[in-house]
Amino acid sequence: VQLQASGGGLVQPGGSLRLSCAASGFSLSNYDMSWFREAPGKGREWVSFINVYGGYTPYADSVNGRFTISRDNAKNVLYLQMNSLKPEDTAVYYCAASQRVITSALATTSMYDYWGQGTQVTVSS
Repeated sequence: VQLQASGGGLVQPGGSLRLSCAASGFSLSNYDMSWFREAPGKGREWVSFINVYGGYTPYADSVNGRFTISRDNAKNVLYLQMNSLKPEDTAVYYCAASQRVITSALATTSMYDYWGQGTQVTVSS
């Protein structure tokens, strides 16, 4: 069972990146998913969530309107499209899967069963 995050890199402010999170050993279609991020010296911050069917996609205020979460259950992949990137978006981004997370606890890391290894996003000129 593994989640593999990819797509990170160095981008200038205002630029875009698309992160992917591929699952192996299990079907993402049975799991709700979130993206988190962790900046140097800070705790792990919840970014966005998508339910199994893709119909519920809340975002952190800091990324709302700039980031879009999506999933392709047929391909077993989760995505995060990041536009209008800012230096404060610099962090390691993690995907996480859960079958038991509740709406009031989307940001609670202990509610997630599987985590990807993280992909570095650096926004700098």
